[in-house]
Amino acid sequence: MQLDDLYRRVIMDHYKNPRNRGTLNEESVTINLNNPTCGDRISLQLQVVDGKVEDAKFTGEGCSISMSSASMMTEAVKGHSFEEALEMADKFSQLMKGEEVEFDELEDIEALSGVNKFPARIKCATLAWNALRKGIGEENQKN
Repeated sequence: MQLDDLYRRVIMDHYKNPRNRGTLNEESVTINLNNPTCGDRISLQLQVVDGKVEDAKFTGEGCSISMSSASMMTEAVKGHSFEEALEMADKFSQLMKGEEVEFDELEDIEALSGVNKFPARIKCATLAWNALRKGIGEENQKN
């Protein structure tokens, strides 16, 4: 099996069986973003305790890339500090630029590395990560 086939399978697994899809009942930070060029939309909820992402869930609609990326991102950031989550977001941005990056937290994210070959799809892949950045920024402003 070629690496591209494996990556496609990982992406489709997250798309068909999304992790952390749903809503949080507890008080949480909620960020709604959309990609007007393709119609993808996400509502990200973060349960934050002392500058740490205790839990993360998402709802929304979109292509396999955007929904898989949201699934992978929520898995990766749970239990991490804002600083660590933002470092992951920076790594993801580097990945989308075609740079070599390793994700120790969740190597499934590396399956999205091929997206950088399709510039129109980069916005799909980064939608959830942009929501994460916005949510952390809003939470930091409150405190």
